[in-house]
Amino acid sequence: MAAWVSTGALALGVIIGGVTVHVATAQPVAVETCGSATLQLRTTLYFGGARPKGSVSELEWQLFLRDEVTPRFPNGMTVWDAEGQWRGPEGNIGHERTKVLLLVHPDTKSARQEVRTVIDKYRKSFEQESVLWETAHVCAAL
Repeated sequence: MAAWVSTGALALGVIIGGVTVHVATAQPVAVETCGSATLQLRTTLYFGGARPKGSVSELEWQLFLRDEVTPRFPNGMTVWDAEGQWRGPEGNIGHERTKVLLLVHPDTKSARQEVRTVIDKYRKSFEQESVLWETAHVCAAL
């Protein structure tokens, strides 16, 4: 009998370098299909770079990674630059430089709390209204 893990419904369109990337609804992953890999959680966070008085500098971003993300996720991460777009409350379209952070970690209460802490620290440190995030179960191995 296979154990199933629901990844939940997710539909997301993201503009990266002028290309729209669509992530469709994921199908459940059977734990036994991971083979020699392990079932992990992939969390992707989208950090806006604009703030009320300027933008988040590259130095500020690097210090945030060093001081807030790395201590919580010392096994590694992937970061890339992107361009974000959203519709504001008045219907206007906004654009901003974005940092995308990808983490692969165990699906534990403590890891999920660490993700929430990273989001809260970024929001408070850089005056952000929100940080977009998504998560899905994946099979992962090194």
